[in-house]
Amino acid sequence: MKESTPDENVHRYYPTKGKVILHLDMNAFYCSVHAAEEPDTYQHKATAVAGSIEQRKGIIVTCSYEARRYGIRTGMRVREAQKICPSLIIIKPDFHLYRKYSRAFLHIAGSYTPLVEAVSIDECYLDITGSKSFGTPMHIAEELQTRIREELGIPCSIGVAPNKLLAKMASDMKKPNGITVLRIRDVADKLWHRPCQELFGIGRKTAEKLRRLGIHTIGELARTDVQRLENHFGVFGIGMKQAANGIDHGEVRAEREASKSIGHTTTLPQDVESDGDIRRVLLNLADQVARRMRKQHMMAQTVQLTLRTPDMKTFTRSLTMDTPTDDAQHLVEASWKLFERHWRGRGPLRLLGITGQNLVPKEEAVVQLDLFAYEQQPKRDKLNETVDSLRNKYGENAVVMLGMLGDDPSALIRNHRVRGTSLQTDFLREFENRDGEDWK
Repeated sequence: MKESTPDENVHRYYPTKGKVILHLDMNAFYCSVHAAEEPDTYQHKATAVAGSIEQRKGIIVTCSYEARRYGIRTGMRVREAQKICPSLIIIKPDFHLYRKYSRAFLHIAGSYTPLVEAVSIDECYLDITGSKSFGTPMHIAEELQTRIREELGIPCSIGVAPNKLLAKMASDMKKPNGITVLRIRDVADKLWHRPCQELFGIGRKTAEKLRRLGIHTIGELARTDVQRLENHFGVFGIGMKQAANGIDHGEVRAEREASKSIGHTTTLPQDVESDGDIRRVLLNLADQVARRMRKQHMMAQTVQLTLRTPDMKTFTRSLTMDTPTDDAQHLVEASWKLFERHWRGRGPLRLLGITGQNLVPKEEAVVQLDLFAYEQQPKRDKLNETVDSLRNKYGENAVVMLGMLGDDPSALIRNHRVRGTSLQTDFLREFENRDGEDWK
């Protein structure tokens, strides 16, 4: 890398107040990694990574830009994709290799600023406000892109903006290998004509609700009376209006090590023994564990059940599931199997706990799902997203799962509000501004 010398002229490219944020997005990351590893086999060819290379069950996880020109897309069955493009090369995923490249591009990013926030295996934010010694923001972006291409052999797009929201929007504007600058003053010209769903953080259902209100474009959303949005969407309506105007106060946070497990335990006010009371406790615990996993975009392959007797003896048993999950119902079903197999009928309990183990990022877990699970996952995700949004808005007890509450004599469980005790400090990983998670 060519060394930069401090230049007084560089300072005028940085704001006296405010920040300069970059968003790096690796293009078709999994396919690009395989092309970098085996260029003779995969470079400039129509390729796709699939969870299963067996045609009847295989689902396209991602595909190269050459494949996209044929109309191939994520979520398509391998059989359908190969009908469209008989020459399509199907590649089995290799997450050890993807992590290696992910660490490598994060290392390159970290040579320009310590403020690097990895948000997934193939993207990150950089706060380069204090990186003037490396040159102008555009010079840093160009150098980053060049180094990643030359040192790793993979393409990336970069957004340059005064905040995370606009940097993310900018990196999506030119793919592959694009660099886009998006300032607050550019928002009206470059974003307002676009449909609301293209605003980062707005999902399909929220966009549909906005359309029913007569709000079709980002510009219309930006000009909508904030009280009207708040009446229909609560505090998230305020956030949507701010985002439509290019406003985002989220900070770039240096990467923290992801949790290796996420769990909840609860010590009950008195011993429990009946199936109904125990299942009710497990439902509450599974619900909290699943919610925290979703906040971290993680899924668990293994469930551990913790039991403690009135005389303080503690037992743990675990079960590895066929497919990873972030769904409370799946967690409680696995926990109940463990309870039935290892404890049922052996006496009262004072403490119970559920822990999700062998966590994997959600974007990695998707390739492990069988065809049925893959097709059902979006429905579960949408339901969980709705429940999470309601709880964020109205509190944790706004929505409860069927079976959490029951009739006497289990009132002690209901009144105790079995929400458990956190075993991790994953709340430290949450953004001050949730980057749109709650706007959907």
